[in-house]
Amino acid sequence: MALETEIKLSIPASAARRLPAHPILANTQSHRQKLISTYYDTPDRRLQAKRIAVRYRQKGAEWLLTVKSDAPSPGGLAQRNEWEVPGQPGDFDFSHVDNPKLRRFLEAARPELAPLFSTDFTRLSWLLAPQEGTRIELSLDRGKIDSDGRQETICEVELELLEGSVADLFEVAMALQKDLPLHPENPSKAERGYRLAANTERKPAKAADAQLQLGMSSIGVFRSTVFACLMQLQGNERGARESDDPGFVHQARVSIRRLRSAIRLWRPLLPAEYVSEFDPRWSTLAGQLGDTRNWDVFITEVLPPISKAFPDHSDVQAVAKQAAIQLTACRKAAQAAIASPSYSQLLLEFTAATVALPEKKKPALTLFAPRSLTKRAKKVAELAVLTKDSNPEARHDLRKALKRLRYALEFFAPLFPARRLQRYQESAAGLLDLLGRMNDFAVAEHLVAEALPGHHSDLVRAWLAGRSDLLLGQLDAMLSEFLSHPAPWDQG
Repeated sequence: MALETEIKLSIPASAARRLPAHPILANTQSHRQKLISTYYDTPDRRLQAKRIAVRYRQKGAEWLLTVKSDAPSPGGLAQRNEWEVPGQPGDFDFSHVDNPKLRRFLEAARPELAPLFSTDFTRLSWLLAPQEGTRIELSLDRGKIDSDGRQETICEVELELLEGSVADLFEVAMALQKDLPLHPENPSKAERGYRLAANTERKPAKAADAQLQLGMSSIGVFRSTVFACLMQLQGNERGARESDDPGFVHQARVSIRRLRSAIRLWRPLLPAEYVSEFDPRWSTLAGQLGDTRNWDVFITEVLPPISKAFPDHSDVQAVAKQAAIQLTACRKAAQAAIASPSYSQLLLEFTAATVALPEKKKPALTLFAPRSLTKRAKKVAELAVLTKDSNPEARHDLRKALKRLRYALEFFAPLFPARRLQRYQESAAGLLDLLGRMNDFAVAEHLVAEALPGHHSDLVRAWLAGRSDLLLGQLDAMLSEFLSHPAPWDQG
């Protein structure tokens, strides 16, 4: 078994032509190969469910049978186990797989394995040795993925670490990115092939649990947590760039909120320069997506009942027209932000810095987690008192504090009894839903005033204020119910 460590970066075709002339490749001989691969799975996609890829690849006159664990690739970085031996297509001999459990799984699936999709690309590669003890293979792949006649283009750069450290790999990637429009990519060729074979519409990616393992340090859990956030963010990139479905921008914002909550949660254990470098940059990106989400909510959730109540009112019609104009402008700005070089650089630099974080044995996670959760729960209780005067700003602060508490609970969920967590989280979710709807109305009042200044917006703003007052009547009871729950992390 070999551990494959690589960084995958997409590149526009126009820029790909400039890569061979990059100074980093000066005096380095290139090697060209035609690579044709067929990927196999069972009819019920059992290999995909296990994140396992099985392929036959033709390299010249030779055929290679490859088994890969298709691990997640946050920020373009992938570290996968790989088993590869010569063979002949159709002959699935998995005796070379030295993981007994995986080998038994593959052998059980062998009678049902059938071709699912193929890749056909030309690889131009260079072997780099930037310093003694470091060897990196840089490859430019150009071609296509094909599944039953449906095709998708391949145009990407791969940096594979043959010898040295992951930091060396990122150093080369960032040097290339300074001169070329390279974007860290999450999906592997196999993942893209499976999506093509499924022939289904792209859907917004929701938050996934971090991959926690027994004995992980507190910094190790942080790393796994923020990488899960990056996976969600990158799972929504293409939809946010190319689709008008508001779900993609919404889930992208959720991933950034969760990521920033993680940075704040672990702040006492993180280098000060790490926090000061990256938290403001993530905040800027969140702000660039925020207006789009606000106008989406206004048009799809807030405006319809107003239009139903006043179908022929000119002011309501004027608000609707202005809202559509504002949403179009904000959506273009959000798409530009996701497609910008600064976003691609942020992904790569943040991933590199997170991988490089120094490990710390103390405090133990079992001490750090309860202490952090208690601090956030106390903040929620303090802000709950300030909501008694119906202050929208205080309610907004309460909502943000409660979200941070909920995210922290989700990050640390494996540490605590599931039943106690469930009751507490359900109560928090109900309270957050109420506070969210109240915040939507408060934001909508500002948006309406911005879109339609003067008295023309009075009717709509009055309707919004009335709805907010109705929800306010439910707040005290839901707050009391939430605060009555014992903390699930308190073992006393």
